[in-house]
Amino acid sequence: MIKIPFNNQYVHLGDQFYQEALPTPVSQPVLIRFNDELAQSLGMSVSDADRDGLVALFSGNKIPEGASPLAMAYSGHQFGYFSPQLGDGRAILLGEIGNNDSSPGMQLKGCGRTYFSRNGDGRAALGPVLREYLLSEAMEKLNVPTTRALAVVATGENVNRERLLPGGVITRIASSYVRVGTFQYFAARGDKGSVRQLADYMIEHCYQEVVGSNQPYVAFFKAVIERQASLIAKWMQLGFIHGVMNTDNMSIVGETIDYGPCAFMDAYSHQQVFSSIDQNGRYAYNNQPNIGLWNLMRLAESILPLLADDSDEGIEIAQSLLKTYTYKYEQFWLSGMRLKCGLGAIENNNHDDKTLIELLLDIMHANHADFTLTFRALSQLKAKSSEHDDVIRNLFEEPAQFDEWVVKWRTRLMLESRNDEQRQLSMQAVNPAYIPRNHQIEAAIRAAEDNDDYSVFNKLHEVLQNPFVLQPGKESYQRPPAPEEIVHRTFCGT
Repeated sequence: MIKIPFNNQYVHLGDQFYQEALPTPVSQPVLIRFNDELAQSLGMSVSDADRDGLVALFSGNKIPEGASPLAMAYSGHQFGYFSPQLGDGRAILLGEIGNNDSSPGMQLKGCGRTYFSRNGDGRAALGPVLREYLLSEAMEKLNVPTTRALAVVATGENVNRERLLPGGVITRIASSYVRVGTFQYFAARGDKGSVRQLADYMIEHCYQEVVGSNQPYVAFFKAVIERQASLIAKWMQLGFIHGVMNTDNMSIVGETIDYGPCAFMDAYSHQQVFSSIDQNGRYAYNNQPNIGLWNLMRLAESILPLLADDSDEGIEIAQSLLKTYTYKYEQFWLSGMRLKCGLGAIENNNHDDKTLIELLLDIMHANHADFTLTFRALSQLKAKSSEHDDVIRNLFEEPAQFDEWVVKWRTRLMLESRNDEQRQLSMQAVNPAYIPRNHQIEAAIRAAEDNDDYSVFNKLHEVLQNPFVLQPGKESYQRPPAPEEIVHRTFCGT
């Protein structure tokens, strides 16, 4: 029998926080992939004899022992417009796992209607759940805080979108599913008690470092700001575009959540947009840091009564903390981009390094240079020799612009004592050779949806599990798309 060590806590907050919900059974589920490594880390006991039972659990056909299924309530600003009630319309939290306070939650997504489904069917198409599995597990290996994917199931039933598509359910794991929108939900109703209760829950289970602080809610907000700044800096350092940074898609714990229309860039563009619903580029690549701040401002409004008894004092505290976001983000971003460019920290050189890095990005933008390949190729160059420069020059439409930049880069390297091998190894440890490229994900989805062929998905997943090391025979996974393969738009398909 499959043992999942549930340690449910959210259910004890009270029924204003959720609606009880049960998954809707499906007819002919098939387990596509199960994440044994993650299951083991969660303390799940799965024997060989249990394998057949996994599909029943992760399709929603069987509720595991100890689960407390529920759909969470939350609000959110969607593209700047506030919706007072959203909630889990196609996701059900089975419960939290583990034997301590910081127990991650297990959630089924695409498992049928809930109280919050409104006019939706609560289902997900198979393609988007395969996409989320690939992307979230790739992000984990790229060292980006993220929800994890435990299992993917094909339901054996179709969902009706613009056309009939095979359905799927993904089981995901997160430190918490509480969002900025969860706080907004109660603040919009004037329910200060539930705002406080939610903050206490988050501090106890996800921000233990602030327990015992003289001002725990101030310390909590400060810690949230730091995690968000760090997360978005990591996105920017990898050319990742979330695509739908609504406040209901922003996790309070600083993990990447809700992989809908997200994508990694191929050719670099400051204002790259993929999401089909982002008509005005609100969540474009270069806008992400500022949107992070905007979302934190909405959180500040929601928890303002917790920061101080006097409202004016609370506003002053919130404004003071929010001002630290930009500085923290820039420090996280610069630190990571230095590593990508092979630049060691040198005292009083912050501005010069920032200028040098931004100049490279401008040149990449002007020349449509591939983001990932450019930085990976840069890690092959030598400080005093141009013998390998053609590897990177060929990525630029006007290589002379890169030639001018690389002279500045080499001059900067002369200020350090590291040799080429030390620097190159350091750069290759942060500049991936493989990312989940849009056209490769699309190929995996097409093979699965159109031909019931999961080999393309499985092969891509395996490559992405070791993104920083060159894998013999896997050169095709490094290549950017051919013109006819370019994916211009991504969709909120789940």
